[in-house]
Amino acid sequence: MVDPALSHSRARFLRWAIYGLTSLIGIVAFVYPFFLPALASAGGSAHAVDSPLFLGLLGGFSLIALLLEAQGDATSDAKRTALLGVLVGLNAVLGFLETTIPGPGGFSPIFFLIIVGGYIYGGRFGFLLGALTLFVSALITGGIGPWLPYRMLVSGWIGMGAALVTSLNRVLRLQGTRWELVPLALFGGLWGLLFGALMDLWFWPFAIGPDTQHWQAGVGLGETLKRFAAFYVATSFLWDSIRAVGTIAMLLLFGSPTLRTFRRFARRFAFTVVTPAPGVQPDPLTVREGHA
Repeated sequence: MVDPALSHSRARFLRWAIYGLTSLIGIVAFVYPFFLPALASAGGSAHAVDSPLFLGLLGGFSLIALLLEAQGDATSDAKRTALLGVLVGLNAVLGFLETTIPGPGGFSPIFFLIIVGGYIYGGRFGFLLGALTLFVSALITGGIGPWLPYRMLVSGWIGMGAALVTSLNRVLRLQGTRWELVPLALFGGLWGLLFGALMDLWFWPFAIGPDTQHWQAGVGLGETLKRFAAFYVATSFLWDSIRAVGTIAMLLLFGSPTLRTFRRFARRFAFTVVTPAPGVQPDPLTVREGHA
């Protein structure tokens, strides 16, 4: 007979291995152009050849991860998966509204739910919420292109990273206090900038322009970082700063009621399994309260 604890540990390891492998493939997709001897200018068609493969791998691994989450040992796993679908749909609608009525600069409301979802329900939930939100939103708005898998991956990293803020607030004993939102807002502001920087990085090796702002094969790491920083400040920093400020504002303004709502759902997901003694009928009240 297989030990249930051992089986659970194996399933948990398999889940995290899927997320780890997905992130590793994503990192390779971002950095491999810098190891090529030379790149032809691609302009808007950067990664046009390899992006479909990356999207297929990312989508396939996300589907596997979603199936693993839904087929967990606990009923709460299925409930979380159902909630994930609701939040993805809601966030995709926000993405559609963002496209229909553009906000200032790079501001986007979709990162709010991704961050809060990852913060409350954990890194795996946050990764899927981020990646699937960008995928569904792209289907609705017609924003499918070689950039899509990179946007999905980075959004997944945002949701996954939000779980680290949970650990930080637990160590600092900030959970449930008025200061709980401060680290979460700072995290959102930081990723407001990092999201834009990484979405510049995916096409930057293929772009052309002044030598001081664009990559060339053979330059060292220090010079590469210097040129990318110059390019980012000149083209994207102001735009991304608006996204960062907007994300901070949303978390500070709407974070508390959203956290309370999400925690209420999290408590309902938690349950214990009680096996009655032979011949003893379970208490109907206990069953109705979520125990069996």
